[in-house]
Amino acid sequence: MCPPFLLERMRPTVILKRKARTLNEAALSRFVSRACRAAGLQGTVTVLGTSDREMQKLNRRFRGKNATTDVLSFPPFTAADGFAGDIALSLDLAGRNAKRLGHSFADEVRILVLHGILHLAGYDHEGDHGEMAAREAQLRRRLGLPQALIERVAPADHGNRNSAQAARTLRGRMTRTATVTRVRP
Repeated sequence: MCPPFLLERMRPTVILKRKARTLNEAALSRFVSRACRAAGLQGTVTVLGTSDREMQKLNRRFRGKNATTDVLSFPPFTAADGFAGDIALSLDLAGRNAKRLGHSFADEVRILVLHGILHLAGYDHEGDHGEMAAREAQLRRRLGLPQALIERVAPADHGNRNSAQAARTLRGRMTRTATVTRVRP
C-alpha cells in the first residue's frame, strides 16, 4: 500500500495534445488536485486533452460507439496503489460546449474533468437516480464552476429521464460521458 504522505505529493499528469487557449497544464493540474480532494478520490489521475477525432477513436475502441464524446474515464485495471485512473476529454467539444453554454473554455474543461473524477470515484449517472448529478452540482458550487446544462434544463429534478433527454437533445451531436471498464489490448 502506498504511504499517505506519498499520495499527497503525487501530482496529476496533464497532457494537452494541442494548445488549449488560456488553459495550461500546470493550472489544470492544480485544479485536478483540488477536485480530487473535494470528491474524496485518492490516488493520482492522468488527464489527456485531445481532439474530437481521437475521442471518437477511444469511444469506438472502448465503448463500441463510433461518435465523439466529451469525456471518458478509465479506472485502473486492478487496485493499483496510488493510481486512481485516467481521464480523456475533447478540447474541441469543450470549446463548442463553452460557447453554447456561455461560459469560458477553461471552466468547461474543468467541468469535464470534475465529471471524469466523479466517475473514477465510483459514481455512474446511468442508473443512480440523480446521485452523481447532485454530487457534481455540489462540487461545482464548492469549486466555483458554473452550472451544467442538466441543471439549466431541470434545476429541480436531476434524476428525471425527460430532463436528461432534453439536455442530450440540446447538446446536439454530443454523446454522453461514461466510465470505461478497462480492457486489455
